[in-house]
Amino acid sequence: MDASYHLQPGPPPVDDFLRLRREAGLTEPTRERAKLGIHGAWTAVHVIHHATGETVGMGRVISDGGTYFHIVDMAVLPGHQRRGIGDAVLDALLAAIDAAAGAGAYVSLLGDPPGWRLYERHGFIETAPDTVGMRRTYDRSDGSAPRTDASG
Repeated sequence: MDASYHLQPGPPPVDDFLRLRREAGLTEPTRERAKLGIHGAWTAVHVIHHATGETVGMGRVISDGGTYFHIVDMAVLPGHQRRGIGDAVLDALLAAIDAAAGAGAYVSLLGDPPGWRLYERHGFIETAPDTVGMRRTYDRSDGSAPRTDASG
């Protein structure tokens, strides 16, 4: 990452979090869900573009602090991609994990195709067919009704 960017500890402000997710092509939670979620991370970082003051990248880790570490919310704005921002974010998250993780710790993420090369460069491998990701989603805004079909 070049000197026109600055890695900042902690999650971005809620509005930036929502904009990053939307513009990077990730699903966008409601503002209320985003407020609850972004400060619940074990660690987080975001990247600021010096010239504009804009938040252009982010990543978080959800963890129990010792055994399991799950990387989430990896996002870089399209106009700032291919400048080492994703690498810098992932390096920072992995450094925090490396400092805390003991033997047998499990670090995971769910990666969409655009991020696969980034994750592979940092030592991540596909787990299928031995292990597959599974999910349960909610249709209603109050979260009370789990979706029962496989359409996602």
